[in-house]
Amino acid sequence: MSDEQIGRLEVQLGRLLQAGVLTSAACLALGLVLWMASAAAGPANALLTIGLMILMATPILRVIVSLVEYARMRDWFFVAMTVLVFGVLLATVTLAVLKLRAGS
Repeated sequence: MSDEQIGRLEVQLGRLLQAGVLTSAACLALGLVLWMASAAAGPANALLTIGLMILMATPILRVIVSLVEYARMRDWFFVAMTVLVFGVLLATVTLAVLKLRAGS
């Protein structure tokens, strides 16, 4: 893996994380303003939920982008480690969803 490839990956991941956080912050801020104004509870709740979902999805997308890039670079050690991290994230999300369903 060359320094140029690593630099490109870091820039891509930085942009992805920045876009995710900024989009999430915008949704959360707009949802909070609507909620505080009590103008429309439905759209406010939807924006707040979307903002939180984007915020939670951002690290998962980072892992997916990393996996694709490491595979393109044929760096199999990092592919394996990224698959392991993705598996842990997937297991965590699955257990959370199952727990929510069991509680309701």
